[in-house]
Amino acid sequence: MKSTSIYSEKHQWHVFGRDPKKVDGIVDTNQYMIQSGDRTLLLDPGGIEVFASMLTAVLHHVRLEEITDLFASHQDPDIISSLGLWEQALPHARLHTPWVWEGFIRHFGSKKIEYVPIPDEGEILDLNGLKLRFIPAHYLHASGNFHVYDAKAKILMSGDVGAALEEPGAPMFVENFERHVDKMKLFHQRWMPSNRAKQDWICRVRELEIDILAPQHGRLFKGEDVQRFLDWFEALEVGLAIPEPASDTAEAELEAVASS
Repeated sequence: MKSTSIYSEKHQWHVFGRDPKKVDGIVDTNQYMIQSGDRTLLLDPGGIEVFASMLTAVLHHVRLEEITDLFASHQDPDIISSLGLWEQALPHARLHTPWVWEGFIRHFGSKKIEYVPIPDEGEILDLNGLKLRFIPAHYLHASGNFHVYDAKAKILMSGDVGAALEEPGAPMFVENFERHVDKMKLFHQRWMPSNRAKQDWICRVRELEIDILAPQHGRLFKGEDVQRFLDWFEALEVGLAIPEPASDTAEAELEAVASS
């Protein structure tokens, strides 16, 4: 599994992905790690299929006992079905996750791990003096969903927002935004169900200073591409699997045909 450092000052961010040993037929994912002193947070640590590769990659940077916290942005198996295995490796770690998903996430083999439910409005996690914000992103695409913002590093881990379906071995960062749009469009139109929720998220995120937007799938955005993405996403109509209602004229024509 490829490991890339995306921030390294008094604390560090790493992204793990592009695993050449990934099982065929499962979507590629980005896993993130924040290390602050002797405490480490794993963000959306991945599905059960990538656990061995992920653990090996993480241990190149930190000791097992330094991994104190896990975060699951929502309940999907590609981000947290490995929980039962992490629980065995990290019996004293805590899982931060939206309060609505605890009863569902425990289906991934979790019995003893300490759950720290995140309220709908979000909250702050103090990771050895580093203040991380859980930013509400409800209905993007899960009904309980959060992103993680680091004001010092100016990084927003954005879950499925910004995701793209890529070929194996794709670069870690977006290199040409216009070409990248085709890899994102259908994903966002299908998986993001609510334009209202999208606009709420856009308003929240535009108030943040962001140098890197780090989604769960595909490439990361940096610099001016962050604002390019926000502008593009704001203008995109989502939830297109639900057809638009027929116009009054069309309905009248159908009624006339049915009654003739």
